[in-house]
Amino acid sequence: MKALAENIYYEDSYSGVVLGAILFPGGTLLIDTPLRADDARTWKAALLTQSRGAHRMIVILDIHADRTLGNRAIEYPIIAHADTAKAFGQRTTIFKGQNIKTGAEWEHHPEVSGTRWERPNITFSTALSLHWGGPEIHIESHPGPTSGASWVHIPEHKIVFIGDAVCNDQPPFIANANLDAWHETLNLLASRTFADYTIISGRSGFVSVEDVREHRKFLKSISGRLDTANKRKYPAEEIEKMVPALLEKINYPAQLDEFYSQRLLHGLQEYFARNYLHDSTLFEAED
Repeated sequence: MKALAENIYYEDSYSGVVLGAILFPGGTLLIDTPLRADDARTWKAALLTQSRGAHRMIVILDIHADRTLGNRAIEYPIIAHADTAKAFGQRTTIFKGQNIKTGAEWEHHPEVSGTRWERPNITFSTALSLHWGGPEIHIESHPGPTSGASWVHIPEHKIVFIGDAVCNDQPPFIANANLDAWHETLNLLASRTFADYTIISGRSGFVSVEDVREHRKFLKSISGRLDTANKRKYPAEEIEKMVPALLEKINYPAQLDEFYSQRLLHGLQEYFARNYLHDSTLFEAED
């Protein structure tokens, strides 16, 4: 657990996503949870030794399984955007894992199959603020990676946890994205408003404003390539060809090439089917 400011921490040692925790006199807010149940319980125990106040809650920054499967093991009330809560309602009660490879971290941990989803208890549409005896905590809607993607923003300390809004060392998850909304979100993050901020990505940890700008370029490249593929006779083949060229723009360990290629391919296929074809039939054979 590494300190960002007094009583504000991040943790990047667990499988899944980079976590956050805010320990104020009124209570403790967990930002996402570890993927594995054992890790989630360890994280909970570590925070309990330092926590104060009566309130203990989790905020989930989007619907992705990597950051939500651990909620059940912690058993705290959950805050989420209304669209994220709605997406939970479309899931089966128990997580069984898909038959397709999405390049998600949970795929490395088959033991998470069979986990019962813990659904959000508190929802918001635009923003929600917590007043727990310290600096105000703002939980804000910033769509892009998903429609319910959110940030945790602590203006007094100039710290913001941005979930999957930026990934600077791995390909993003775009299957459920809105690239236009994502671009606007990154415009805000790259603006003067956040010029002096500590920015914590849910996948990459610390990111700079330059990382934000590079990620914005990467997403713009994806949009352009998908537009081009849509004009071709065999768009499925064009999408497969995109993957190596796009991955060349990202610096990551060579041993993750197959894993990240699958993540990007799955995301491109799903995004294309949803936004250009308005169904998901084109890639059924690959699934």
